[in-house]
Amino acid sequence: MSGRTIDGRAAARLLTEGLTAEVTRLQEDGLGVGLATVLVGDGFSSAAYERRLRRLATELGVRYLPRTLPGTATEADLLAVIAELNAAPEVSGILVLRPLPAHIDEATVFRAIDPAKDIEAVHPENAGLLALGVPRFVPSTAASVFHLLDTWLDQAGEDRTDFYHRSLIVVVGRSNNVGKPAISLGYHREATVESVDEWASRTGNLGRHTRRADVLIVAAGRPGLIKAEHVKPGAVVLDVGINPRTGPAGRVHMVGDVDFASVAPRVRAITPVPGGVGPVTDVWLLRNTVTAARPARALVEAS
Repeated sequence: MSGRTIDGRAAARLLTEGLTAEVTRLQEDGLGVGLATVLVGDGFSSAAYERRLRRLATELGVRYLPRTLPGTATEADLLAVIAELNAAPEVSGILVLRPLPAHIDEATVFRAIDPAKDIEAVHPENAGLLALGVPRFVPSTAASVFHLLDTWLDQAGEDRTDFYHRSLIVVVGRSNNVGKPAISLGYHREATVESVDEWASRTGNLGRHTRRADVLIVAAGRPGLIKAEHVKPGAVVLDVGINPRTGPAGRVHMVGDVDFASVAPRVRAITPVPGGVGPVTDVWLLRNTVTAARPARALVEAS
């Protein structure tokens, strides 16, 4: 069996085309669309993500308002920036880039974001709405995983409802921004969902869970964690990992949480890194920003 590579870049291009038209309509209606990002420190992955969002926002005609604070900034400094962005009418979406420095309490920061501008659903109100199945915003990475999966099912001629009803989805990783939202989205589709984390790997039990999965979503933040022996033949594998690695010439490149070379021949479909979930995530974040610019549209679809 040779796994089909799911092309995230192609999916992102289609989403971008639709967004461009929506941004134009909003501007014609006199509604501004603005994305504000807040970066604390100079982490490589966060800074790279910020640059990608800047380019995409420019491409779509979305106003982009970056805020950068030094790694020594206090929690009060960060909360003051968020308060300023909450009050700014030109800002429809706010993204605080992770990870934050250890001396800043993430939960306090996320509670400070206006829920109507909280495009990654990190505020408790939005996280609760997602868990209840009535999301205001769906976190971009988890949404992108299921958008790619749904699109692949359509292309493969699978009935979505039937597929999810008979499938076991195993999510590796329980982060608040990816793992837990992915679990909720699996539940929304009425699939059977199982969650494991790094402790399963440490105790040698990871494969016992992952080998049963019809759909394996990997968001553990550990490069090459999933190998061929961890995967059921014919499964669909979605790799969320983005791990920077420095090559022999000193050039930094990204690798996933899945050992693509060994897993791809064993599965029915798989996302690569780069070029899989990442490009769709970027567009989905802008999609949420566009949605937030329409106050009357209180809820959005999960996918």
